Amino acid sequence: MNKAVVIGAGFGGIASALRLRAKGYEVVIIDQREKLGGRAQQFNIKGFIFDAGPTVVTAPFLFEELFSLFNKQMKDYIQLVPVEPWYRFVYPDGSHFDYGGTIEETLARIAEIEPEDQAGYRSLLAQSEAIFDVGFTQLSDKPFHKFSTMIAQVPALIRLKCYRTVWQMVCAHLKSDKLRQAFSIQPLLVGGNPFATTSIYSLIHYLERKWGVHFAMGGTGALVDGLAKLMKEQGIEIKLNTTVNKLSIDNNRITEVHTDTHSFSCDKLVSNIDPKYLYRHLVPSHNQTLSAKIKTKHAKLSMGLFVLYFGTSKQYPDIVHHTIWLGKRYKALLSDIFDKKVLADDFSLYLHRPTATDPNMAPKGCDSFYVLAPVPNNLSEIDWPKQEKDYGDKIIKALEQTIMPELSSHIVHRFAKTPKDFEQDYCSVEGSGFSIAPTFQQSAWFRFHNKAEGPENLYLCGAGTHPGAGLPGVLSSAKVIDRLIDKVQT
Repeated sequence: MNKAVVIGAGFGGIASALRLRAKGYEVVIIDQREKLGGRAQQFNIKGFIFDAGPTVVTAPFLFEELFSLFNKQMKDYIQLVPVEPWYRFVYPDGSHFDYGGTIEETLARIAEIEPEDQAGYRSLLAQSEAIFDVGFTQLSDKPFHKFSTMIAQVPALIRLKCYRTVWQMVCAHLKSDKLRQAFSIQPLLVGGNPFATTSIYSLIHYLERKWGVHFAMGGTGALVDGLAKLMKEQGIEIKLNTTVNKLSIDNNRITEVHTDTHSFSCDKLVSNIDPKYLYRHLVPSHNQTLSAKIKTKHAKLSMGLFVLYFGTSKQYPDIVHHTIWLGKRYKALLSDIFDKKVLADDFSLYLHRPTATDPNMAPKGCDSFYVLAPVPNNLSEIDWPKQEKDYGDKIIKALEQTIMPELSSHIVHRFAKTPKDFEQDYCSVEGSGFSIAPTFQQSAWFRFHNKAEGPENLYLCGAGTHPGAGLPGVLSSAKVIDRLIDKVQT
């Protein structure tokens, strides 16, 4: 039987392993962590369950496809439920905007902020749908390792004005600064600065409108567990607490994958690790193309993430599942994070309260939370061991003074993860939260190729590859690999 090895057990790696197994390959998936899921780890501390990774599930059909490969139904493994509102945006003046539900409900809420932006939202959504039809429907699972493929798409990208940034596109449709912020924030969920990220990523608006926002009961860890069960049923070998340290390459083909204790022969190798790490540490320079060397050296990285986890001894029923807490500065703060790479005294936050949907993620009468703050990556040289507690204290104080009264006196089991942890735990170069940034100059062919720019039987999936970060992106990258690798002939 032909053998395939997958390095990295994030969602991209898991999806690739399942797709290769469905093609008839004997598959082993290897990860250095003690649990599957890559960055989608889960911490259980005395009944408080904290999701470490992605918490916003969109395009659920991409998960359903993985089960249907084996004539299974996702609902027998995972319970996905819709979340409404999709997001609550909280502004410095104490007002808020709930986004989600029907278009009519959205328009009514927009009218409370700026009536003239009702028409603007409709035109924004229409533009997003047009970009979605090209950027997602036609191109998200299409290989871009040939430059001719990229050239063929240029007319459509120009017609859709994808050379504009997300911020520029949103401003062309909306007048209210509050709504402009709310509808330009999405690139931050995939590692991009709205003032630099290509408006291709504005397709997220229509994607959310088409399928909604969902949550896996039991948390993202339950989503991983359901996929793990499917992998085991299909005979995929899972190797955890195992680090790949060398590849044997013969005649520009990878023949073996080596760890400290085992060697695995392979006909196909799929990497779900940070592409910059892969090319710096595992693929010898003489086995790389010039394009891989240039991207590895010069590709700009996404921002880092400071993630604060805590449980509370009381519940906060007024806090919805997904809250975007916006600070007083927007563009200037993002410039501090992405350009100046300084840790500012202020911040904007994403607050996740899974107990709003699944009370079982905390002991009775309690809540579990995580707060995500975009911060500079490790090129900033921030001393996180010294900064971690003070920065966390500032976040707690800000939430306490605005939407979570008496928070500090009710916190239990507090801990944090910083860009230093991302670099150590996930081999994330410079602790970037989402690998390379989603700029126009780092999209499609200019992103790391799914068909490796190196050994001919090496393939790449995950956030740093086409089409990009986020659950729909990494799952679609596995679909690209599915297109590139033929079914085993029997």
